[in-house]
Amino acid sequence: MAAITAAMVGELRAKTDAPMMECKKALTEAEGNMERAEEILRVKLGSKASKAASRVTAEGVVASVISGNVGGLIEVNCETDFVTKNDDFIAFVNACAKLVAEHNPADVAALAALPLNGSTVEAVRAALIGKIGENMSIRRFQRFETPFKLTSYLHGTRIGVVVEFDAADEQVGKDVAMHIAAMKPVSLSAEQVPADLIEKERSVASLKAAESGKPAEIVTKMVEGSVQKFLKEVSLLNQTFVKNDKQTVEQMLKSVNASIKSFTMFVVGEGIEKKQDDFAAEVAAQVAAAKQA
Repeated sequence: MAAITAAMVGELRAKTDAPMMECKKALTEAEGNMERAEEILRVKLGSKASKAASRVTAEGVVASVISGNVGGLIEVNCETDFVTKNDDFIAFVNACAKLVAEHNPADVAALAALPLNGSTVEAVRAALIGKIGENMSIRRFQRFETPFKLTSYLHGTRIGVVVEFDAADEQVGKDVAMHIAAMKPVSLSAEQVPADLIEKERSVASLKAAESGKPAEIVTKMVEGSVQKFLKEVSLLNQTFVKNDKQTVEQMLKSVNASIKSFTMFVVGEGIEKKQDDFAAEVAAQVAAAKQA
């Protein structure tokens, strides 16, 4: 059986907000598998266990630029929050977003080779690392070009949204972009929700329903009901509009004869695990090493 360390319990607690002992029990049952332990907690504790699922640990900045029907969205990471407030770093990220829109690089390597400030993006990045004393990297970007309209919304520098839309009123696109930043849908419609997310939700729902002790046909209906509820919660058009809780986003769009063609959202550090230093453990290790010496 895998050894369950205090660090593992702490990491799971940070992700789920679940009680410490419940985290330890879930990790033990999952034999140390963090993702499986999260699912176990969701079954036992309900939605509370996924409360902090959207938290991110890596630092960085998201920036966007839009010029007419062309735009760019980019995420550049760094090591600490301190650097995200550095003017040179922010200027670098904004310059890279503009290059994405103007030059349509194929990938990060192509972007790094583009000219910037009499040099290249890569050379400027390396110089910034030397000046600031902290590593930084271009993580991802997306370019947009459409016959429709584009708008963007930045929630500080940590969440960036670009929306492709068709509407007479520009404010419609801006409102939807703000809604996306707040509600974080994973797809435009229920039909576009990734199959792996649906299966994961179905698995959790099945385990929860099985614990009810109800007949099989009732359990099946409970599972399907949970899945349908999940699809509504994570698909943009089915979500309740943040500016009017009497309408879904789809109903709001129809009322103003507008439509959303696509959207992209970047959340800084999403999916990245940042190393957590355990100062007490480090000191204890140093003391033990000194005694042995």
